Amino acid sequence: MAITTRQFDAVVVGAGGSGLRAALQLAEANLRVAVLSKVFPTRSHTVAAQGGVSASLGNEEPDNWHWHMYDTVKGSDYLGDQDAIEFMCRKANEAVIELEHYGMPFDRLDNGKIYQRPFGGHTSNYGERAVKRACAAADRTGHAMLHTLYQRNVRAKTQFFVEWMALDLIRNQAGDVLGVVAMEMETGEVTILQAKATLLATGGAGRIYAASTNAFINTGDGLGMAARAGIPLEDMEFWQFHPTGVAGAGVLITEGVRGEGGFLLNKNGERFMERYAPTVKDLASRDVVSRAMATEIKEGRGAGKDADHILLKLDHLGADVIDKRLPGIREIAKKFANVDPAKDPIPVVPTCHYQMGGIPTNMHGQVLAGHGGNAIIKGLYAAGECACVSVHGANRLGTNSLLDLLVFGKASGEQVVKDLGADAIAHQELPKDAADRALARLARLDSAKSGESVHEVGAELRRTMQLHCGVFRFPDSLAEGVRKIHEVAQRAGSLYFKDKSKVFNTARVEALELENLVEVAVSTMVSAHARQESRGAHDRSDFPDRDDAQWMKHTFWYKEGNRLEYRPVNLKPLTVESFEPKARVY
Repeated sequence: MAITTRQFDAVVVGAGGSGLRAALQLAEANLRVAVLSKVFPTRSHTVAAQGGVSASLGNEEPDNWHWHMYDTVKGSDYLGDQDAIEFMCRKANEAVIELEHYGMPFDRLDNGKIYQRPFGGHTSNYGERAVKRACAAADRTGHAMLHTLYQRNVRAKTQFFVEWMALDLIRNQAGDVLGVVAMEMETGEVTILQAKATLLATGGAGRIYAASTNAFINTGDGLGMAARAGIPLEDMEFWQFHPTGVAGAGVLITEGVRGEGGFLLNKNGERFMERYAPTVKDLASRDVVSRAMATEIKEGRGAGKDADHILLKLDHLGADVIDKRLPGIREIAKKFANVDPAKDPIPVVPTCHYQMGGIPTNMHGQVLAGHGGNAIIKGLYAAGECACVSVHGANRLGTNSLLDLLVFGKASGEQVVKDLGADAIAHQELPKDAADRALARLARLDSAKSGESVHEVGAELRRTMQLHCGVFRFPDSLAEGVRKIHEVAQRAGSLYFKDKSKVFNTARVEALELENLVEVAVSTMVSAHARQESRGAHDRSDFPDRDDAQWMKHTFWYKEGNRLEYRPVNLKPLTVESFEPKARVY
């Protein structure tokens, strides 16, 4: 079968915040860049980010990057690499001001400066009190950011491949990455996109859970491609459950609601966060708030007829404030919870939201080969939620996700420009079997005469993850989860379209996405079962304490052999003194 090959200087897979920020850096350097996206770029999942992007601008009260760095290190439960965290926090102001100059419509203070609101885990003077650090565009910050970056890319003449799905990485004998095999979703046509640099910006994989704030497109495609290509996945046991997803729907209710003065109540009308985080209360770190809510529900203080949710109260803010600062939240509450938050509280539950782990990279977006060292994979880069720098460690602070996109999207783009050089290196010769793996996957799907449906296997995958690897994790349940998720993985190897006359390319896409989700789910369950401590979002009932002596290290999962390796956390920042691990209280 003859396959068309198209050549570019760089291929970016994913058109969310990190992909667009990296692509902009490449296009403005006059590189020939192609951006692949399963959906139109402004529908990428960054559009759903609500609350803000963190930067210590100090527009309303004193703030500085060192406090931001401390909060991020503490929020990560000391699993974040402190060199990368310093890099991100020091770059934050520059990144936000640059975005402002691109035309980002931030909300404004009366003096014209960017409006900032408090957010969970962000404090002044090393934990003394909450600070206003989240730069916001009402409750649609991601939407504003994505449109701003897309328009800037159009201006730079970035080339977009819309409704294309990357299937597999192309590696040569030396291990260098030479591009991707991709499929046009409308026609099913497979094409090789050859590139001197390939950048994965495919976002998260929250659809491995039954209850998730993630869009249906968040299927971990970059992680699946990396795992199949022999690249490890880092810290996959750490998944953030956002405290406030709409009960029964999973739709996100931004932390900005609590930043504006909203608070949580149990069925007794008690502000219970005062018992769990007496200093910052409802603005504690997300893992702390989620566990507190889950505990309230588990101990019988949940609200509703089934006592299965918590109430988020914001009617005291008044309709005018809600309509000015949280207009999207009022709309979401009416549509998905059938309540008007200006009159009644919103029913909420902890919901899978963000993956802290991902494809291991350094601060410049270069993908690491693993094996306990810092060797890079030539030609491959990653940024955003699919990457693990690691700045989020065991738990991400709210608004650091959008900052991550900007800082490391730009940094990876700058590194690609540097690596390709002014004299534009030539393309390497493609291996003869460049497309074989991807074509074999498609052929297996099309030729199967028996098996299971994508829907059945996908539903079992999400049930297994939700039941065995959620907010709280129990030893017997984790062990059973490992067994079950391997069974699901085996079943995913024999997917079957019952009526081939009615198979559209969308069905093939869903099957390919499920294969990627399987890699993510297996790596998550196996890594969680192996980590015998409680740290950040990973809470083990049999190991309730953080164990710095044994587990101050990153997990690396390899698909080949289903094996784990570990590497120490980097506690040494770039220029300042280390923040030494200590008890994490709010």
